[in-house]
Amino acid sequence: MSTVVRFSPDLGRWLTHNLNAGQMPQALVATMRKQGMNHRAAQGIVAAYLDARQRGGPMPADAIELPDEVPSEPVARLAPGTRILAVDREIVVHSRGEDPVFAALGNVVDADECKALIEMAKPRLKPSTLVDPRSGRDVVSDKRASWGMFFRLGENDLVARLDLRLSALMNLPLENGEGLQLLYYPTGAGSEPHHDYLAPTNAANRESIARSGQRVSTLVTYLNDAPEGGQTVFPQLGLGVSPIRGNACYFEYCDGNGRVDARSLHASAPVTRGDKWVMTKWMRERRFVAADEAAR
Repeated sequence: MSTVVRFSPDLGRWLTHNLNAGQMPQALVATMRKQGMNHRAAQGIVAAYLDARQRGGPMPADAIELPDEVPSEPVARLAPGTRILAVDREIVVHSRGEDPVFAALGNVVDADECKALIEMAKPRLKPSTLVDPRSGRDVVSDKRASWGMFFRLGENDLVARLDLRLSALMNLPLENGEGLQLLYYPTGAGSEPHHDYLAPTNAANRESIARSGQRVSTLVTYLNDAPEGGQTVFPQLGLGVSPIRGNACYFEYCDGNGRVDARSLHASAPVTRGDKWVMTKWMRERRFVAADEAAR
C-alpha cells in the first residue's frame, strides 16, 4: 500500500531552484517542516527531486507516492566492538552509529592490495553508469564524471580473498555479495546524492529484487589518499568520511521487513586536488543472481 502526497507547483519550482543553487537537502527539509509539512512527506519530496536530478528524468509535478510505513524490524549485521576479526585481517572500528547503522573503519585493506587492485582495474575502466529508475537499465550520466569496472566474484586470488574478508566483515554469506566495483574519480569528479537500494519503480529492479532480495548494506573502501575533497557525505545525517587509503565507510539501509531507510542518501564530494580510487561492496538479502545468470 502507498500514500499519495500532493504539493503545490510553487514548492516544486522552489526545490528545483534551491537544488540547482547547491542548497543542502537537509536544509530544504528543515525549511519545509517549518512551514508545517510533516517530516516524512518533506523528506520524501526532496528525495524524489534528488533522484530525478541524478537520473536526468522529469521532476515530480505536484505529487509523489510514498509506501505506507510498516513497523521497523532492526537487524544487527555489523559485529559489536572496536575491532572485528574478518577472516585474515583485524578491522578497526573508529566510530559507529546505530540509527541508522553506520561505521567508519580502518585497516580494511593494505597498501599492496590497494595498488594491485588499481593496476588490475585501469585497463578495464569505463564511464560510470547509474540505474535509470524508469527503465532499470544502466545509463551513462554526465553528472557523475567517474570511471568504473566490476570484478566477478572470486575472479582471481586477490579478489577471492577480499570477497571472503568483506563478507565476513559485513556479516552476511559470501554468496549474498555482488561483485566488487572499483571507481576512479579524477580531479573535479564526484557524484550527486543517491541511494544504493533498488527502487521498485521499474521491471528490471523488481526482477532483481525478486531474484536476490533488496540491497541491505554497502562498504566503500578507499584505495588511495585524496589530497583534497572526495569525502563520502551523508547530507541527511550531517556526516562525512575522508578518503584515506585502507579506511572504509560502512552503512545499512534495509531492515528485516525489507523496509529501506532514505537517510542513507549519500554522495561523493568533488575531488578538488589529486584523484580518488574506491572499492564498493554491496550485499543482498539472499544469494545474488545477476540477470545474465538467470537467463542461462
